[in-house]
Amino acid sequence: HLQASGGGSVQVGGSLRLSCAGSGSRLRINAVGWYRQAPGKQREWVAAITSGGSTKYADSVKGRFSISRDNAKNTVYLQMNSLKPEDTAVYYCNSQGSRWLVPSPDYKYWGQGTLVTVSS
Repeated sequence: HLQASGGGSVQVGGSLRLSCAGSGSRLRINAVGWYRQAPGKQREWVAAITSGGSTKYADSVKGRFSISRDNAKNTVYLQMNSLKPEDTAVYYCNSQGSRWLVPSPDYKYWGQGTLVTVSS
């Protein structure tokens, strides 16, 4: 499973960069998605990046979040800017072995997430 890290507590308008790391070549050659689950809510998809570097974002984070990958470090990042209280959630990353598609939010297997708390 992929492991997310880098979460923390920030004030409204602040920034955080999350990291997603995995062993072997799986992360380097596959599409990776970021997801989040707020308290009392279902997990939702946030952003995705294909093996070729194409990106896509949920409307709620478009223009504020940026997903990128560093294949040399076998790591995918989620840069989060202009954070809002509604961004508070546990953030996860995941992959399903496809170069273009990422798992749905109800995928069965998940690694450890990282908590992001945005306060006003």
